[in-house]
Amino acid sequence: MSYRDEAGRPSLPNGGLSRTTTLIFAGAAGLAVANIYYAQPLLDTMARDFGIAPATIGLVVTLTQVGYGLGLITIVPLGDLVDRRRLIVGQGIVSVITLIALATARTEAILFASMAAMGLIAVVVQVLVSFATTLATPAERGKAVGTVTSGVVIGILAARFVAGLLADIGGWRTVYLTSAVLTLAMVVLLLRVLPRQLSPDSTDSYFASLRSVPILFARDQVLLVRGLLALLVFAAFSTLWTALVLPLSAAPFSYSHTQIGLFGLVGMAGAIAATSAGRLADRGLGHWTTGFSLVLLLTSWGLIALLQSSVLALLAGVVLLDLAVQAVHVTNQSIILALHPEARSRLVGGYMVFYSIGSAVGAIASTMVYAHAGWIGVSGLGAAFSGLAVLVWLGTRRLQAG
Repeated sequence: MSYRDEAGRPSLPNGGLSRTTTLIFAGAAGLAVANIYYAQPLLDTMARDFGIAPATIGLVVTLTQVGYGLGLITIVPLGDLVDRRRLIVGQGIVSVITLIALATARTEAILFASMAAMGLIAVVVQVLVSFATTLATPAERGKAVGTVTSGVVIGILAARFVAGLLADIGGWRTVYLTSAVLTLAMVVLLLRVLPRQLSPDSTDSYFASLRSVPILFARDQVLLVRGLLALLVFAAFSTLWTALVLPLSAAPFSYSHTQIGLFGLVGMAGAIAATSAGRLADRGLGHWTTGFSLVLLLTSWGLIALLQSSVLALLAGVVLLDLAVQAVHVTNQSIILALHPEARSRLVGGYMVFYSIGSAVGAIASTMVYAHAGWIGVSGLGAAFSGLAVLVWLGTRRLQAG
């Protein structure tokens, strides 16, 4: 395998990943993942613009997630088989085209097709994570994963606020036009800094690569356990962030979408702080970092449950929850990506399937529970997911060293 440095000079992969390039990876990942979350606070405006019934406009979110799931299965494994630089830049260019199509859409068909395509392309995030892992030295692999993954979480949490703010200024189409410009600028930057990879990590065929993903997770218990932990912690994460808008938008709070988006910015503090989890994994402390983080996650729900009596308690709980989820996520990826170097893209894609399932379960369950048991019920659901994750960690601690 051959690489070149940022100036185009030959460079060995064990030379590591510079801090600047790592931050660019994180920025690109955050921008890509934000594209699939911008729509959430804009659904009512889109429905009015296209004359779509409120019950139907929810397809925007559904199709985006379906596209994302398909991308995890069909596109991410390509990162082990082709030049990742070309794959990442190609996805970036298609993303710009899709964003422009979305921003100028005049029919429901183009709107829905563009949202599905946006989800499909957004899996460039996982290609970036696996590429960063390949380029980083073994001693800095967890740190690189932590930094890039922090960009992802920041993108998710900031998307709602940014979308609401830009929509208030120039309408929902402004959100996607702005993202198209930023994405194009990022593509140009990535062309300059991404090292060239002249040969793939794997010699498998494309279909053999796809078939190998479930086999890897079925045969390696560490992979399976880390996937289960991802499912549970992101079910808890989705439980909070899906249901939170319901009490905050109702009396006695009656917050606007922009104000509710600020809660996501508060959560970013925890996400950024969790970057150090990767460094701990590099030192062989991944098992204990996971356990401590899961206890923090469970504890956070005690504070989150106090929403009706203390918004400050909720804010503290949000910071703890995002810190814990991000720390587990970073540690999970640091551990699994060190197991099978020739299949890193496939590992990330398979792992993120667990993530997606957990997010979907949390979203569906939280709204149902809120309708029947209110915010206390939602807090109990989040605590149940978190407690189950603690039990999985305790029951499989023999496998979790490292």
